[in-house]
Amino acid sequence: MVLADLGRKINSAFTELTKAPVIDEKVLDSLVKEICAALLSSDVNVRLVQRLRANIKKNVNLEELANGANKRRMIEKAVMDELCNLVDPEAEPYKPVKRRANIFMMVGLQGAGKTTTCTKIAAFYQRKGWKVALVCADTFRAGAFDQLKQNATKAKIPYYGSYTETDPVVIALEGVEKFKAEKFEIIIVDTSGRHKQEVELFEEMKQISSAVKPDTTIFVMDGTIGQAAEGQAKAFKEAADFGSIIMTKMDGHAKGGGAISAVAATHSPIIFIGTGEHLQDMERFEPKSFIRKVLGMHDMRDMIEKVQDTMHMADSKKLMKNIEKGQYSLRDMYEQFQQVAKMGPLSKIMGSIPGMPAEMMAGTEQEGTRRMKRMMCIMDSMTDAELDGDNKLFEDMNRVLRVARGSGTTVHEVQEILSQYTKFAEMVKTMGGKNGLMQNMPTDPRKMNPNQMAQMGKMQQQMANMVPPQLLQQMGGMEGLQRMARQMGGMFGRGGGAPGGGMPDIAQMMKAMNMG
Repeated sequence: MVLADLGRKINSAFTELTKAPVIDEKVLDSLVKEICAALLSSDVNVRLVQRLRANIKKNVNLEELANGANKRRMIEKAVMDELCNLVDPEAEPYKPVKRRANIFMMVGLQGAGKTTTCTKIAAFYQRKGWKVALVCADTFRAGAFDQLKQNATKAKIPYYGSYTETDPVVIALEGVEKFKAEKFEIIIVDTSGRHKQEVELFEEMKQISSAVKPDTTIFVMDGTIGQAAEGQAKAFKEAADFGSIIMTKMDGHAKGGGAISAVAATHSPIIFIGTGEHLQDMERFEPKSFIRKVLGMHDMRDMIEKVQDTMHMADSKKLMKNIEKGQYSLRDMYEQFQQVAKMGPLSKIMGSIPGMPAEMMAGTEQEGTRRMKRMMCIMDSMTDAELDGDNKLFEDMNRVLRVARGSGTTVHEVQEILSQYTKFAEMVKTMGGKNGLMQNMPTDPRKMNPNQMAQMGKMQQQMANMVPPQLLQQMGGMEGLQRMARQMGGMFGRGGGAPGGGMPDIAQMMKAMNMG
């Protein structure tokens, strides 16, 4: 991630603070000096660094701290607060309103990833239930409309553009009016990338803005452009008066501090950060969460949002109803794989879990994706009757041979997926139905009767059987699996994770646990 080097340097400074036997002004000065040097080397504006230094010194008065106070914690909190202030202008971004047209106008430098970002935002709001459309008003760059058309088609988002019309103002106005008439709620207008020295393109941007009258203008900024970020951001602010910023290419290894400088220079909030090329690689920005990530402190908020978005889809609701009844078919398993694929790369999702060992992720991405695609290919070769039933039909080896040949896999691989399905179907039966855990589980685990405790133990053992032995060992055995289940279960539960230890919604927790 961009700014990862900055995070390592700041963490190193905190480590030195922890080692110090006595914390005095000299130790504090050394810490602040290291943090300031790290910020400057990451292209953060020197005036911002000076202000941060002064604020830390002002807010941490070692002489006033009581003898029993934890000075290290006070200093770390002061540093964290000031780092958050660097990326938090305390300005509210525009919030779209339901059942009316909200027009977003996207502006930015050439090559910042603006067209891709347009589709990512559209897909984000579409997952939230908004009626979204895209308008391509970029007539300057060859292939811009083709790129937006391809992205929009992939994401199943309506779009508007023209191969013959050369006036971007006309295209923008026609597209916006068309989608307004069709009652679209969010209309995103993609404009040509431009540089602050290109006067004609800046004038064109103003004309488009006057024609479509956007509710909000968003500046798409390359998070890796360094010291030039502040000047460019100021020029766009003066010309387009944008209300918020989206930072792209935040999955790279560049310095990235220029992005922080741009926020301070324009007093505009960052609303999203782009972390990759896929449609799902867009995260909602929140200052404290961002700084925690920079410092290597994982935040599960993004993972929660992705899983919840996927669970709110119609297919997911149908699947959850089946699980509640204790029913689980091969088609249900196939739909689970599809939902996992929509969440994006597995390593990013699993990497969001606090305490997840780094070595567990080694090879997970390629191996997990390859295996899942292969399993889906096997199920593509099954008939409707085979998918909608249990695996009793596959007691006939001729069916297994047919599926193996049709999918270009081996008999062993087909039998392996059937075995995996059987294990999960047994667990679903334990959870669902009239006598299942989901219907009879008390919210307080201390009120569980012996039979319920036995059922819970059985289900946990079934969970463990589904995890490869090497992975289970890396997770810390059954105890580690239970700890991970509690961490993930608390975010979906009917009170899970709350003080007092309410039980999580087992079905949804298990769905999340089955991502691998």
